[in-house]
Amino acid sequence: MPDDQTPEQPASDPAAERSSRSALIESALSELNSKRQALLDEIAQLEARREQITQEMASSFSGQSDQIARRIKGFQDYMVGALQDLAVAAEQIELVPQKVLVQPSPLDQAQPASAATAGGEAQAPAPPAAGLFAADAELIRERLSGYQGQPDFYADPWTLRRSLEPQAAALLDDWFLGQGGRGAQNSSGSRSRNALVAATAIAILSELYGERFQTLVLAGEPERLGEWRRGLQDCLGLSREDFGPSSGIVLFERADALIERADRLEERGELPFIVIDAGVSAIEIPVLQFPLWLAFAAGPGELVDELPLY
Repeated sequence: MPDDQTPEQPASDPAAERSSRSALIESALSELNSKRQALLDEIAQLEARREQITQEMASSFSGQSDQIARRIKGFQDYMVGALQDLAVAAEQIELVPQKVLVQPSPLDQAQPASAATAGGEAQAPAPPAAGLFAADAELIRERLSGYQGQPDFYADPWTLRRSLEPQAAALLDDWFLGQGGRGAQNSSGSRSRNALVAATAIAILSELYGERFQTLVLAGEPERLGEWRRGLQDCLGLSREDFGPSSGIVLFERADALIERADRLEERGELPFIVIDAGVSAIEIPVLQFPLWLAFAAGPGELVDELPLY
């Protein structure tokens, strides 16, 4: 019986293998290209959606927020003007009845007339000083006149080391002797000039009250407070130790903290001097109760605080 023989395997065809491999590769490439195109289409759709959202935000949110900001700014300007008018009206109210004046004698009436005849036109008398500084009018005007000379860079601390411009001297004369040390004045146009005006007031108050008063500066932002510290430090020859809760000058970002500090000073029998930066858009009503405050009213080109929009 013949032995079993194993059937021989057919020889592989190289051409068929290459054809099968090519078909496989083309199928894989086709699938990858299809996925790639699908991803590109999805990316294009997302980019179109992003552009649409951006346009909607630009046309609706920004436009509405700008309109709201303009309305809020107009209301702020109205409130600032109203508060300033209120402060001026309060200053003009007669709180103490005037004494009955004695009828002048004919000799007293004739004396000004004779002086006018001898020396030409009689000069109009200076307006009387108001409020807290009525008795110190001569000293205040003397200091304001002296500060307009050459600056004294080596003066003692808390004494003005810079030269005061005539316009700033006139502003302080009105604040001290016209408003009685409490009221708003137009900004000098820059924070450094306003710091010089406030430093002059501090130098005079230091001479009048010594250590019985403390200056409280409200500026609203840390950058503005930094400018105030540098300006007052330069004008009055101070050091960093002179700025702090227990020192001569305290800087505040918030009005409520300043008012609380001023209340504590008055409880201790001390005098708070409140300085309000031109960038603060409105004066808090409780500030008006204190006897010494100077607010700088912002000019047309000066920035003021904006209310945050949410």
